[in-house]
Amino acid sequence: MHRRSRHMRHPFRFVPVFTLAASLLAATAHSPVPTHAQQAYDEALWGSLEWRNVGPPRGGRSIAAAGSDARPFEYFMGTTGGGLWKTTDGGLNWDPVTDGQMNSASIGAVQVCESNPDIVYMGTGETQIRGNIQQGDGAYKSTDAGETWEHIGLTETQNIARIRIHPENCDIAWVAAFGKHSADNPERGIFKTTDGGATWRNVLYKSDGAGGVDISVDVTNPDVIYAAIWEAWRRSWGMSSGGEDSGLYKSTDGGESWTEITANIGLSDGPVGKIGVAVSPANPNRVWVLVEHEPDGGVWRSDDAGASWERVNEERKLRQRAFYYTRIYADPNDEDVMYALNTGLYRSRDGGETFPRGIPVPHGDNHDLWIAPGDSDRMINANDGGANVTMNGGESWTDQDYSTAQFYRVITTEHTPYHICGGQQDNSTACIPVRGWNQMSARGPGNRAWYYAVGGCESGYVAPNPIDLDVFYAGCYGGALSRFDMNTGATRAINVWPENPMGQSSEDLIERVQWTFPIVFSHHDPDVLYTGTQKVWKTTNEGQSWEQLSPDLTRADPMTMGPSGGPITRDQTGVETFATVFAIAPSYHDAEVIWAGSDDGLVHVTRDGGLNWTDVTPPDAPDFVRINTIDASPTTRGKAYVSGIRYLVDDDRAPYIWKTDDYGQSWTKIVGGIPGDDFIRATREDPARPGLLYAASERTVYVSFNDGAQWQPLSLNLPVLQVSDLVVEENDVVIATHGRSFWVLENIGPLRQMTDEVAAAGAWLFEPIDPVRGVDPGAQFQYYLAEDAESVTFEVMDAAGDVIRTWEAVAGDEEEEEEENPFAAFFGGGGG
Repeated sequence: MHRRSRHMRHPFRFVPVFTLAASLLAATAHSPVPTHAQQAYDEALWGSLEWRNVGPPRGGRSIAAAGSDARPFEYFMGTTGGGLWKTTDGGLNWDPVTDGQMNSASIGAVQVCESNPDIVYMGTGETQIRGNIQQGDGAYKSTDAGETWEHIGLTETQNIARIRIHPENCDIAWVAAFGKHSADNPERGIFKTTDGGATWRNVLYKSDGAGGVDISVDVTNPDVIYAAIWEAWRRSWGMSSGGEDSGLYKSTDGGESWTEITANIGLSDGPVGKIGVAVSPANPNRVWVLVEHEPDGGVWRSDDAGASWERVNEERKLRQRAFYYTRIYADPNDEDVMYALNTGLYRSRDGGETFPRGIPVPHGDNHDLWIAPGDSDRMINANDGGANVTMNGGESWTDQDYSTAQFYRVITTEHTPYHICGGQQDNSTACIPVRGWNQMSARGPGNRAWYYAVGGCESGYVAPNPIDLDVFYAGCYGGALSRFDMNTGATRAINVWPENPMGQSSEDLIERVQWTFPIVFSHHDPDVLYTGTQKVWKTTNEGQSWEQLSPDLTRADPMTMGPSGGPITRDQTGVETFATVFAIAPSYHDAEVIWAGSDDGLVHVTRDGGLNWTDVTPPDAPDFVRINTIDASPTTRGKAYVSGIRYLVDDDRAPYIWKTDDYGQSWTKIVGGIPGDDFIRATREDPARPGLLYAASERTVYVSFNDGAQWQPLSLNLPVLQVSDLVVEENDVVIATHGRSFWVLENIGPLRQMTDEVAAAGAWLFEPIDPVRGVDPGAQFQYYLAEDAESVTFEVMDAAGDVIRTWEAVAGDEEEEEEENPFAAFFGGGGG
């Protein structure tokens, strides 16, 4: 049986000719109270629902970019959480080209074949190993300029840093595979294909803990290749860059054999870290490397193809935070011009000796650069704001106005319509109305644009005041917490502890505050706001003072609290601060009940407002699972859902969700139906239906109709994305993604009303949701039919049973109206 469901204004190709109005309205009149579902349902029952991207149209992190000499207006941007995007008009407009065709949204490398620009290779996974990082699933190839993609292996490499293609033979390519972030694995190093990706050989391997990070091919003689191997790892509590297995290698036979030439550079004793390498197309004897090393780090140049080297620049601006940058590029036409990428985009015109100033680009934190071989003024640059194109050597760049923003969390406001808020990676906080309010073009004074910042910064929670809609509380790394008043524009720092933790280890801090720390209001008292260090804190006076509610609620294992960064360059920016309270969930039913979860794997609850706390950690919770989210049930006392992630501990990507009905005295693990490698970041219960759950995963959204006993995807039209958080607001599910901004699934009545009776029915009209006059353009009717039919008639009657309006549609009718309005699927006028 082919099952269908539709909104009123979708093409009615499948509706029976029988008196549908009477039968469907009768079904609605006694719409049953949902019973406990025993199994997953056919997605067609709610197939009319669609995820809608709300924005904001603001770019997020990109570490891969490419173009071709033959097509001056065609470029590719690889985002770290939103898939691969393409422009055909020189960067003015961009479109995603991998949606529905791949299993990872994280792109680490891309290159176009110069001899045939229809052929594009792409590598997935991120190798700028920051604390919030996404893994890939190997390499992909397109033979039609990015329209369609084929997976071509290297799945277990997980994270690919570079792809380079033979300049004359598109079947020959090399891949620098970093490997897993938090565990050793043998699928690392440099891989080569000679048959277009059908098969791969590992031609350079150093160890299970060191992987490929860069490749540079001599385009005048492609048998000559330089490659960098990097020993590094990232775990939940820190990272390490550098070790004895890092090094620089050269091949003179197309990568079939390699010679290590690290010693040629002339570094003093000590570990070597990340290396970027570039050979000049204008003079293949000239090679540059940017080396992480102490005391000899910096830019080194060879003028004899790597036999000997001279350090020409040691400026800190080129080698700070080496793990995140360390990329270097040669101008294709001038042997004295080269580029180094860091927080700024730097150019040298004297062979790397000086970098007088950074080239202004739309966003900082630069990760990739492609320069057209035939025109050095034409470039595409990738950075933490996306990708941007220049046609004039960096004098001007295209904008980054596409929805690839990476949000950590999501919260909604009490506005009508509600606004969606969160902190965007390497940007600001942002709030945007879900609809109405002329959503995509609203303007206003000061900060009242159609998306607006509310204090805090990139990494933090946002907590809108539930009473005063102009007031927001927002967090930032370094423990910064602010109160922002939109009415006045005033921002006030209300940090719990007056200390900047940047550069300090967790073991040295009095109060440990994570990069993303919780900020949540009480559900009972709008004056009560909670936040967390390694303790739970409360304010009742808008942050003018704070009361400590708990002792240290973490493991505080010394193994996880030492210095971070590795043996060469310390890196402690707040992401590495560990043993903190990562989740706080006040009860909806009892103001004295508060749940708290730590990033090192403990769950506590208090039932007396913080006087006493009980460790109620699920007994089967593995060590150091981050308690990412706790959802205190909005429907049932004593009930809570805990979501844990552990992907940066031994590459454990298993889903972890636990449920308790008795304040944590007992727990049930509820992950049935979720793939074993798709971990869960948040689980929420629908406040309108007990046991209707939604889960945000690394790849999609799941739904359970039976309190977690069985899960099934709620992906619909949503591309593969990291869903970092979700909330249920009014009649919608709202999600934050870490790569494609905010999305909303509107009018979830079919999910809330789904029962075995509905699933077995031949036709069903779901109870409509009351529209809001002035916000919604009309009432929406959602229905489901088990079989196709030729026509449908809808009748709307008043309380006396008199028909006041009738609509009819016939099979084959198509909507002519373009649904520019996000609610064009609504039927009927006036919002009555």
